[in-house]
Amino acid sequence: MEATNDNFFERVYAVVRQIPYGKVTSYGAIAKVLGAARSARMVGWAMNAAHNLEDVPAHRVVNRKGLLTGKHHFDGTNLMQQLLESEGIVVEDNQIINFESVFWEPKVTV
Repeated sequence: MEATNDNFFERVYAVVRQIPYGKVTSYGAIAKVLGAARSARMVGWAMNAAHNLEDVPAHRVVNRKGLLTGKHHFDGTNLMQQLLESEGIVVEDNQIINFESVFWEPKVTV
């Protein structure tokens, strides 16, 4: 089972690396594009495991409502929010404002 998880995680990271600067996507959108629509939680586990991978912009992955649900996995109190705001994304009360306008829909390229 471990090899399966590693492969899935690498597929998740390949999608996350494609998220454009100043855009975000959701755990569920990533799961769906990977053909595992019910695996949003597993995408979250992959994001949790990505905190030491500098080439994976995990801060750009949020829940389906634009909430920064993964923020406690980042070093520092508000690092996830600060990273998003540095890309021009407005966050209030741990939620992205104008979520639809900054949402990026992953395409099947993995």
